[in-house]
Amino acid sequence: MNWLSQNLHIVGQLLADHLALSIPPILLSLAISVPLGRLAAGSGRLRAPLLTATGLLYAIPSLALFVILPPILGLPLRSGATMVAALTVYGCALLVRGAADAFDSVPEDVRLAAAATGHSRWALFWRVELPLAGPVLLSALRVVVVSTVSLVTVGAVIGISSLGTLFTDGFQRGIDASIVTGIVLTVAVAFLLDALCVLAARALMPWQRVRA
Repeated sequence: MNWLSQNLHIVGQLLADHLALSIPPILLSLAISVPLGRLAAGSGRLRAPLLTATGLLYAIPSLALFVILPPILGLPLRSGATMVAALTVYGCALLVRGAADAFDSVPEDVRLAAAATGHSRWALFWRVELPLAGPVLLSALRVVVVSTVSLVTVGAVIGISSLGTLFTDGFQRGIDASIVTGIVLTVAVAFLLDALCVLAARALMPWQRVRA
């Protein structure tokens, strides 16, 4: 407790850095994965290669990806942009398949009925398919949230400030309180963002509350 009270301002800054690195890749991976998942669900030829290619991205070791991306994207190695880009890649690797499964869960007769009532392809996506795919998509998104919050800590190894810095500093200096604080706060951030996803889903899909 003494260590935490004496370093509260540092912990607060690292917590803010962790949130700043966690939220953008979650949103970006969602924005990228939904159309890719819809494409995979609606195309028999593209489904297998698309899902295989995105799934293999998660097999790339995180440290290797942090080193590979900067020269490709023209970014500094130790930058938040590099971290966000890498975490977006991992988020898409997990979420594209989940999005494809979500759109596959939409009954075909519902699509046909919507098309018969005059819905355009765009209206069909926004008004019918996406709302009905929402529950399955939310489940996949929650996995991405927890994974992203966890992977942010790895950036501390290459000098990117986050709650992972409490791990590296704690190990190097033998400060157990620093390590424990980093673990507890990382788990707390994951729970917080997961809860926000659930609350947002309840606001956007009120019919799920009625059904429950």
